[in-house]
Amino acid sequence: MHFALEQTRQILLTAERGDKLAVQPNVDFHTGLAHDDGIVIEVFPAQRRQALLGIGTSMTEASAFVLAHLDRPARQRVMRSIFAAEGADFSLARTPIGSCDFCVDGRYSYAPEVNDTSLQSFSIACDDDGFDASRFGAIKDPGFDLLPMIREALAIKREQGSEPLKIVASAWTAPPWMKDINDWFIEGSVANGYLGRGGALLPEHYPTYADYLDRYLSSYRDEGVDIWAITPVNEPLGNGGHWESMHFTPASQNEFIRHHLGPRLQQGDNRNVQVLIYDHSRDQLERWCDTIYGDTETTNFVAGAAVHWYESSFRVYEDVFERVHARFPDKLIVHSEGCIDCLGVAAPEGVTDPEGYQESGWFDNDAFWWNDNATDYAYSATWPGVDANDHPKYTPVHRYARNIIVSLNHWVSGWIDWNIVLDQHGGPNHVSNFCGAPIMIDSERGYVYYTPVYYILAQLSRGLRPGDRVLATSIRSDKRLSDRLYCCAVINAANELWLHVLNTAKQPRGYHLQVGGQYASLNLPANALQSIQLRLG
Repeated sequence: MHFALEQTRQILLTAERGDKLAVQPNVDFHTGLAHDDGIVIEVFPAQRRQALLGIGTSMTEASAFVLAHLDRPARQRVMRSIFAAEGADFSLARTPIGSCDFCVDGRYSYAPEVNDTSLQSFSIACDDDGFDASRFGAIKDPGFDLLPMIREALAIKREQGSEPLKIVASAWTAPPWMKDINDWFIEGSVANGYLGRGGALLPEHYPTYADYLDRYLSSYRDEGVDIWAITPVNEPLGNGGHWESMHFTPASQNEFIRHHLGPRLQQGDNRNVQVLIYDHSRDQLERWCDTIYGDTETTNFVAGAAVHWYESSFRVYEDVFERVHARFPDKLIVHSEGCIDCLGVAAPEGVTDPEGYQESGWFDNDAFWWNDNATDYAYSATWPGVDANDHPKYTPVHRYARNIIVSLNHWVSGWIDWNIVLDQHGGPNHVSNFCGAPIMIDSERGYVYYTPVYYILAQLSRGLRPGDRVLATSIRSDKRLSDRLYCCAVINAANELWLHVLNTAKQPRGYHLQVGGQYASLNLPANALQSIQLRLG
């Protein structure tokens, strides 16, 4: 491949030192090969891999509730920072089907009437009825809710004429009357080692639940919201009975898709909705793919698989992705959920206080997000069967940027964050599972805090667009210099190339960028993400 490079077109930087999507001076390219006297990052434009769906975030009832505390102009500014071209311009989104833990009260579905197998009581009104101002005194826009939030996101996309927002919808559970426990979930206790359960779908309600999901898709479409993809359930391995959940095994999910959900969608107006299997931890992906893709009938109904990142606070499981792609190269892998979980619960001493946050904690404090402060649900190994070695303290910014970069280098096509907006405590969450979000709002004061994670996601989203093809890259140097560097590159149909380089070290790094027979010399500050745009002439 022959091309000419004269200068970088744009360089963006987000760094611990304070840069936030900051435009940096462009650098010149030179003919020849970079000297191997330092770090050399090489991009191979001819070695093209998977096409991207892009980067995204999630819209939940909790996010809508927090945004309802802002007046309309302030809320619209936040929404534009999420979905407009001048903001993060996310191209993917996820939303729950019915209630999840990130709800004000939770425990609701669209079919509340027990044994209503014909779904006569089905209604999505709960996603559009707003929040009672008499109950929540600080609410400034009581009509705002999950469905209005999604409509507003779609309106922003239409206004700027960009590609449609691809929305993934996931149910945390079927209505309780369809399950063997006849409840949303059963909490664990000390006596049973905190092993609660979410229950399983009763076989006689497999067709009912397929109809329920199909009815959801049609009802949302009637409201102007086209859902791009659906997962049969969120986290089919369960969550220990801590909030709404429902279990599947690979075999039972295969049965449900093969005989019920797949045919139901194909027979109606929702035949173009993609089905993504699994929707849980990366480390278990293979056995689900082997079972479901291995069924010659079921695989025809399935576009790919969705995964989460909670099985480790540092491992990406790229080896799993490589093996799955090698066996099933036509199937998508989409990261559908990841967040800074258990915010303020397992965090190390000095980061939080009993009120939920303090000036030295995570809220309005960029230093928390740029350094080794966060811990997750398994930091102290309190969950049965979990190895604490997979859950050390970590740096939130690094976890996000590194996971995205490494995932895309190993066949992941889309990457979706969890709640885009939460309040100053990491909620609301009806079971107190408080988590971090890219945007956190003090709902009492109306103060909006854009965390460093927001700027990292926005920077990556701007340079990882739908249809871009991932390119092969390499980092060459003494390992002592490069072992804390990560990079990925993409190219679009117009031959515009973006390279993203993450430096997780506390020291700056100089490096040479080699593209074909030309190179440029760049500097990367400590603890920073640098994004470089080129055009191959």
